[in-house]
Parts: sequence; structure tokens; C-alpha cells
Amino acid sequence: MNVQTHTAASAADGSTLDDAELALIDRYWRAANYLSVGQIYLLDNPLLREPLDIKHVKPRLLGHWGTTPGLNFMYVHLNRVIRRDDLDMIFICGPGHGGPAVVANAYLEGTYTETYPRVTEDEDGMRVLFRQFSFPGGIPSHAAPETPGSIHEGGELGYAVAHAYGAAFDNPDLIVACVVGDGEAETGPLAASWHSNKFLNPVTDGTVLPILHLNGYKIANPTVLGRMRDDEVEALFTGYGYHPLFVEGHEPADMHRKMAAALDQALDEIRTIRARARDEGVNERPRWPMIILRSPKGWTGPKTVDGKKTEDFWRSHQVPLSGLAGNPAHLEVLEGWLRSYRPEDLFDDAGRLAPELAAIAPEGPRRMSANPHTNGGVLKRPLRLPDFRALAVDVPAPGRTVGEATRAMGAYLREVFRLNADARNFRLMGPDETASNRLDAVFEVTDRVWLEDTIPEDVHLSRDGRVMEILSEHLCQGWLEGYLLTGRHGLFSCYEAFIHIIDAMVNQHAKWLKVTRDLTWRRPVASLNYLLTSHVWRQDHNGFSHQDPGFVDHMVNKKADIVRVYFPPDANSMLWVTDHILRTWDRINVVVAGKQPELQWLTIDEAARHCDAGIGIWDWASNDHGHEPDVVFAAAGDVPTLEALAAVSLLREELPELRIRFVNVVDLMTLQSPSEHPHGLAEATFDGLFTTDKPVIFAYHGYPQLIHRLTYRRHNHRNFHVHGYREEGTTTTPFDMVVMNGLDRFHLAMHAIDSVPGLAVRAAPVRQRFRDRLIEHHDYIRATGEDMPDISNWVWPYGAGQS
Repeated sequence: MNVQTHTAASAADGSTLDDAELALIDRYWRAANYLSVGQIYLLDNPLLREPLDIKHVKPRLLGHWGTTPGLNFMYVHLNRVIRRDDLDMIFICGPGHGGPAVVANAYLEGTYTETYPRVTEDEDGMRVLFRQFSFPGGIPSHAAPETPGSIHEGGELGYAVAHAYGAAFDNPDLIVACVVGDGEAETGPLAASWHSNKFLNPVTDGTVLPILHLNGYKIANPTVLGRMRDDEVEALFTGYGYHPLFVEGHEPADMHRKMAAALDQALDEIRTIRARARDEGVNERPRWPMIILRSPKGWTGPKTVDGKKTEDFWRSHQVPLSGLAGNPAHLEVLEGWLRSYRPEDLFDDAGRLAPELAAIAPEGPRRMSANPHTNGGVLKRPLRLPDFRALAVDVPAPGRTVGEATRAMGAYLREVFRLNADARNFRLMGPDETASNRLDAVFEVTDRVWLEDTIPEDVHLSRDGRVMEILSEHLCQGWLEGYLLTGRHGLFSCYEAFIHIIDAMVNQHAKWLKVTRDLTWRRPVASLNYLLTSHVWRQDHNGFSHQDPGFVDHMVNKKADIVRVYFPPDANSMLWVTDHILRTWDRINVVVAGKQPELQWLTIDEAARHCDAGIGIWDWASNDHGHEPDVVFAAAGDVPTLEALAAVSLLREELPELRIRFVNVVDLMTLQSPSEHPHGLAEATFDGLFTTDKPVIFAYHGYPQLIHRLTYRRHNHRNFHVHGYREEGTTTTPFDMVVMNGLDRFHLAMHAIDSVPGLAVRAAPVRQRFRDRLIEHHDYIRATGEDMPDISNWVWPYGAGQS
């Protein structure tokens, strides 16, 4: 980065901008403001060639003006330094409804027309630009996926800074200008996000330049930060570790000079920090600059409407002038507002931006609306992945040896880090749980990133670590989204119960991916991958507060082609699933597996075949060979698989004549009809597995209703009897957790006896013995505090293939 040097004094007196450049910048700002107001209000007459009439105005006025002029102001000033210093910079628009500004600037830079040729750079194109905004068949009011240059929609507040840092990690030349609205700054995720600077390595990472935009108001109230004194705001952000630079005022010429000076000073500080870290080897956490811009809400808009204060007040937040059809005076004010920008001074007779204004914007990929980092699939390089078979767990016979699924995943991820060390395009995120979740093999080749002070007793902390841990699911999610959307890869490991904290964030990411499917210019990005572990069935020690498997239910509500859900039953299955998800793109992959030592079922080759299909019969666990089964046992999840297999073994011992088929489900979406999910099994295949008329005892990891929902179109749905989590839990033994929810082997076996026609009477003594075992269990754990030995030490009693 070639940043010119400016003194701190010049930042105070505003002497860095000469009058000619100031005039051009102000005209460009006026052009962006004009296009923004036009998008909110106009259907036609885009250059006001004739007096404004109600027929030129949209019948429904949707959009937000209040934040827009400030965004346009920042954008043109960022363009000035990008062009001057040849900066690699992107723009993240945090304020929720900043769409008019980012669309206007993409149009002024020419990117919008390059992306959407029908929106031409002339009067006709301007008419299309205005009409489409917040209009049926048009575009949203946010900086949506349709907006060139955007990686952050902003409709849901709180994530701008986390996305910005995610984009900056491992992008050493990139500067991310991140605008934070003062309403957004009141959210919890945003407040935590200021700590992201403690994870930014000035040697290997890019830079985030936060611009806190204090225009004072939310929808109908003042903002907390907006009303705080400058000394309080300065103390707050100094405490966070930033160097705040204030830009305050109302008069445009004065504000242009102040903003130019502040940006020049911020870039000087960034240049100095980078040089000290990269060239001089200074090993300390830097104090990065940030800009705090106090400007009027609705700046340059109507000062009053109907005698009530509008500019610099909450009334300018959305549409300052409404009800135009019934209020000619408002229409007159709108026309005066639009003409105040002097469009004839900004656009030529054909409606093109004046050449001297077009010339001050950056060119090519240096335009923030065309920067390739904002279309991350353009930059995405495939990961180098290890051979998962080389990491296989030895399984000489099913259900006899013990292994840990997430520990196997940790070994795989260790090799991913090793193979991609030079590329620096993979990170592991998690809220302080990498070791807890048995992924600690990664620390053999990398550390946790940490720029704070360390003490001799610390382990696995370094400035150059690739593992990111902070006790905020919001930050982990936001960092990873920003990282993926700018062309990299990653995985988020989390306790299952607490991944719900980011439900709303993943909603937005799913919507982003859904929209991009129809945007051919948006290139695919790496999938958002979750490992959910420390799950409901092994949270017996933490208790009810840690027991919730409902994230999967939340995810399957998303667009079918976006979401995949995997329940690997053992370590070798986990290796296949991990390898698979890291090869996918434009997906959200949810992997659910426990971290505790468990019985292993499949060799690596068996696991590969089984997982590739996503569902299948385990012949070695079935005894219906050559016959129709009397009952089908099915399982999805590691603990459900264990309990279902134990139930099968009980029934085979007590009722050897009962023909049982065992089906294991790895890919949950195979259960859904193929008309509703691309992974859904064909009807004939589903019927072949589950029959069309036999009882199915289904042991499921989560809430039983989800299995019914996924299979309700299937022929045999009426015979599905699903056992799963019934919102019963406490601090108890592992086996008691499944008993409390009816997912244990005894309840499953009794349900099979009850469901097979004619069996209930004949097998009543067997059923009673199973009931008695539950009573025995109840008494035993309350006397000893642990599960009965024949439960905790159970192994599969049959050899592979034995029927």
C-alpha cells in the first residue's frame, strides 16, 4: 500500500483537500444522493425534464433515507484515497437499509451496468434503476446479494464488524471499510465484535477500518451512543483498543475537509502499523484507527415537513415525505429536494454522469463495487485434502471396539491445516471448545490465534494461529461468514445446545445463498460447515440447560437445496462426512456427532459406501435375509444407533424367530420425498428399505416430530414410530438420559413387541422382563450414581454377517 504521509495537525485543520478536489467530491456526493432519493421515490421523469407529477412517483414508498447521505459521504471519500493510493478496499454497509447508497455508488462506478446491462448509464437506465428499487420484480432495499460489491445484507443488525474481520483475516493487502450505524451499535453481537481487533495479525491479515456513523437516531428514538459525550465515546473505544478519530459537523465543505483529513490520518496509522509489524518485527497488539462520524440524520433532505423537524431527527429515518397523492404540498417539497442536488450539473443531456465526476472514481477491480473479494467464488481455491482412509479407525468387528468420532475429525482437520499451511485459506472457529470437543489434534500443527499478552503457562496460543476461539457464537459465525464470502474455507465447532444463539444469523446466510443461485455472476463459495457435538445425549453431566437438539429442525426449514444434515454413527463415518462437506460449495452442512468414546460399527470402506448412499441396511445387524422383515429398526445419530442395535440384540436373543431389519441413516434428508429435497430417496428405494406395511421403530437423535414431517408423504408413514428427545432431561447418568426420553433399548424393544401384529400376547413375558430391567435401572443408578455394568459395558454380541 502506497499511503502518502500526512501529519496529525493536518487532520485537525482540514488542509489536505484543495478547493478543486473538494468541489468534485461534493458534486459526486450530490449525484449519489440524487440517485438515492430517486430510487426511493421515482417511477419516471428521472432527470426532472418536466415538472414533477404524481404519476412520476411510486404508489408505495419503501426505503430508508436517514442513513443514506452519510453512507454516500463516506463512500466518495473512500474512493478518493483508493484512487490516490491504489488501495485494495471493500465496503461493508452495516446500517440496515443502506441499499439506496450502495446501489447508487455501484451505478456511478459503472459496475451496476456491467453486471446488469439493462440498467444502462443514461436516462433510460436511470429510469430502470429508480423503478426497480423496493418494487415488485425489482430489488430489495438492503445491500442484498443482488448488489455488486456487497458481502453483507444488513437487514438484520449486529454483524457488520464480525463480517468485516472475517473478510480481513488472511487477506494481508485488503482494507475493509466497515460502516456501523449507531442503532446497530446497540446490539449484543456488535458490541462483542469490537474485540475482533485482538485477533487481527498485522503481518498476515488485512485491516478493518471501522467507521461508526453517529447520526443520533433509530426509527423513532435517539441512540445511546449518539447521545453520549465525545469524551465518553472516546474512552469506550480507546478501552476496546482503537484510536478514535472524530469527524463532526453539518456544513458540507467543512465536513469534506475533516473527513479527508481523518481518512489520511487513519491510513497513515495503518501504514505505520503494517510497516512496524512486517518490516521491523514489532510483536505487539496494535491500536488500530477508527473514525467516528457525527453527521445529521437525513443530511441534505427536507429540514422540516409540515412544520416538524425532519433533518437531523428521527423523522428522516425512513421516507420523510409520504402521502404524496393526497398532499400536493409534499410533492412540491419532493421536487424541491430533488432539484436541490442540481442534476443538470451532475449528468449530461443523455443522462450520463459528467466525465469529470466519473474520472474521480477508482477503476476496474479497485472499485469497491467490483472488488473480487466481494464475489469470493472468483478467488476461491480448492482445499488440499488428505486421504481420509489413511486416518481410519480399525474396526475388526462391528460393535466391539471403542473410538471417538470427533477425535478422528480432529486428526483429519490437523492434516487439512498441514496441507494448506502456505495457502492460509482454512480456519477453525469455535467458542472455547476445540479441545473440549476432541479436535485438539489440530494443535499439533497450529495454535489458537492470540495477540494479547501471554504468560509462561499458556499453551497453544500464538499470533499466527489458525484456530479462532472466543466465547461468542455470534462472532464465530460472523467471522466465518465473512471468511467464506471472500473466498476461503472453514468449519464452526459448537456445543449442540448453544448453536441456537446464531439461529437468526444462519437464516440470513441461507437466504443469501438461496438468492445467489439465480445470480450467474455470483460465483459459488465454500459451504458453511457446522460440527455440533457435546450433544443432548451426552450432556448428562451439565444437565437440562445443555440439552437441546433443535437446531436441525430450524435448518430443515430453509430452502431444500441449501441445507444438508449428517448424523455419522461412528468415527469412520465421521471421516467420510468431514471430507465430503469440505468439498462442497454454496451449502450449509450440519454434522451432529458426540465426542465421547463409543462403540465403532463400520470399517472405513464400509463407512464410505454407507455414507455415500446416505442411508442403508446393515446386514450384519439384520436377520431378515431372504424374507420380509416383521419389523424395521431405524436409527439416525450415534446414541440412537447404539440403543437401536442394543434393542435388536435383545429381541434376537429373546425372540429369535422375529425377523428384524436394521436401517441406519447418515444423511437425514434422504428421508424426505425427492420432490422436496434433492437427496430424497426415490419412492421405490424408500419402500424397499422400510417396506410399505411393516412397523418401523425409529430411534432419532432429535425431536421425533421432525422424522414424521420428513416422511409424511411416504407410503408407510402411518407405521413409523419415532423415539427421540421429548424435552426430558436433568443431571443424571448417560443411560438414564435415554430412558427418560424413551429412546433406550428397552423402550424400543417393547415398542417393537407392541407393534408387530400378534406378537404382544405371545411375547408378553419378554416385554415384562424388559420393563423389569427399567425398574432395576431406576433403583441401581439412585443407589450407585452410575449405570449398570451390563449397560455401560455392552458390546454387539454377534459377529459380522451372523444372522
